[in-house]
This record gives sequence, structure tokens and C-alpha cells, in this order.
Amino acid sequence: MANKAINLTSFTPTFPSSFDKLKKSNFRVSTIPQVKAVQSPAESDTGRWARQRRPQNVDGDFFVDHTCIDCDTCRWMAPQVFTRVGEMSAVYKQPTCEEDRLQALQALLSCPTNSIRTEVPPPDILEAQKTFPIPIDEKKLPGVYHCGYHSPKSYGASSYLIVHSDGNLLIDSPKFTERLARKIEEMGGVRYMFLTHKDDVADHGKWAKRFSCDRILHSADVEACTADVETKLDGSGPWWLGQDMMLIHTPGHTEGSVCLFYKPLKILFTGDHLMMTESGLDIIEMYNRYSVGTQVDSVKKLLDLDFNWIIPGHGRRIQFKDVSEKKAVLEAFVEEKYAQYSLDKNKWY
Repeated sequence: MANKAINLTSFTPTFPSSFDKLKKSNFRVSTIPQVKAVQSPAESDTGRWARQRRPQNVDGDFFVDHTCIDCDTCRWMAPQVFTRVGEMSAVYKQPTCEEDRLQALQALLSCPTNSIRTEVPPPDILEAQKTFPIPIDEKKLPGVYHCGYHSPKSYGASSYLIVHSDGNLLIDSPKFTERLARKIEEMGGVRYMFLTHKDDVADHGKWAKRFSCDRILHSADVEACTADVETKLDGSGPWWLGQDMMLIHTPGHTEGSVCLFYKPLKILFTGDHLMMTESGLDIIEMYNRYSVGTQVDSVKKLLDLDFNWIIPGHGRRIQFKDVSEKKAVLEAFVEEKYAQYSLDKNKWY
């Protein structure tokens, strides 16, 4: 696998940021369970109760304990096993086949708080560990992998790996484990680590040291723990990594939030900028750290981009039928949010 440098360039942004009224769209987005992680009171409880089986679990080997932070990871990784009950995850059906069991073990290994447990030590846990990074869709999205091993430092956010002929790219940081690092090394290592924003940097320093990779983060999101990041993006971009990857400044959730558009496969990696909740597409205002209105403006930037996949840091991946469907969904979402803004401007900025 080649590991040569990719040129990082910038050019004048051409995206609008006004509150121009958009045409009404009736397109609806399917419902998805809530995603963003919050700290549970049980998380700080080191007593035996916190690690006991929640009564909401069905009988059987797998269960979720009281330290769950409702990050949704297990529910989208193994939806046939886990569901949401009482603002936490729980097992509603024990695995009944090898595929279900493997996905349950993958969710167990990815849980940021180690809240998924088994009554009996799983003899096949090592085989499950070997499956990471997990291909998202080998036919539709070749070379794109979910790293698993979500970190509590990133509130349970997902990290992804793109295998590329010009050097592999790690998107946000998983929990550092040498076992995962060895697997990624076998796949060509890491040339760049792109950090979408300051919330999901987790063990970025350990990964950078392990692979001597260049980290990329917008300067507006640089803090003490990321002061040594090799590449700090300035201004409003966009920027390019080679010919395939476009970095789009999407401030709002944080001042320095940036999305990555992977042109060959028409994927937009959104970090915490845009995601799915039980009510549809959302920006999760309650976790906004900069400006809700600016975040909606940044969603509008995405209308004319040629993508039909959204892969967020939190929550479910979204595959649209085509680009026109994507545009209709985003237009309807932006119009709805602008309508809310017109009613209560002080809420947004």
C-alpha cells in the first residue's frame, strides 16, 4: 500500500450561507432511535449495582448493565438483539444464530462503557476481535470500514477507515487497542487522521504515535489536548486531500466542525454535524456548542453536493436512493429549521 503524501490545498468557498427561503418538500425520513450519548448517573457508581443486569433485559447470556450511557451503538450494530428501554439499551432477544451472535459480540467490543456483558465468558470473543475493522458494505462501499472500539472520551462516537492507494485515512479516533492497530497496519497503516471536530478526538495522540500519521483539525477547534496536531485548517475552505476527498467547513455544532466528502463513493462523513434520530434527520440542538443557526446554514451548504450516503459520528448511516432524494430531504429539513428560527431568533445565536 502506497503511503505517499497527499497535497492539502484550499480555494475560495462558493457555498451560500443566507436565510433564503427554500421550496417546500414533503419528503419524510424514516424514524430511528435516539443517538447522542449522555452520562448516566450510574456511570460514576463503582459499586456492584452499576454492573448488575438491568431488569429490562430478557433472560439469557447477553445483557446490558446500569452503566449504559444510551449512545445507541449496540442498537444499530446488532438491532436484532438490542433495543432501547427506559432511556438505556437492553437485550430484547438473545442471539439465535452465528451471525446474530457475532454482531452482538462486535457490539460488546464497541460499547464505550463496557456496559454489555455475558453471564459466561464468551469462548469466541477472540474471533470477534479479528473482524475489526468491519467493512460497511463490501459491494457498495469497498475500502470503507467501521473501526469499532468506541471511546467514552468521544461519547461513544464511531470512527472510520478509508483504504486508499495514496495512503489510508482514519476519520476520528477509536479507542486505542494494539490489536486493532495491528489489523489496520496489515491494511496499509494510516497516512492521515482527519478529526471532524474537537469532541471526537479520543486517543488521537496514541494513534498518531503508532502510525506517525498527520492529524488534521480545524484551528477553531484546537484545544490543549490537540495543540500538537500537524495540520490546522484555517478559514472557511473548502480544502482537498488529493483529488478524491473534499473537506467542508460546517460550523455550528462547534466552530471548527468539518465534514469529509469522499467523491468516488459519494459519501459524506458528518461527524456531529448531521445525524438521524427517532424523529428523522437532526442536528441535535441540545448538544450544540457554538450556534444552532450557523449549523443550519452549514446544512444548506450540502444541498448541491453529489453524495447519497451520510455516515455520521453518532447514529445510523443513511443511504439515499439518489442525489435528488438527498437534496429533497435536506431542503425539507433546512426549511423546517428556518421556520423555527423565524419564530424564536434568540434561541439560535
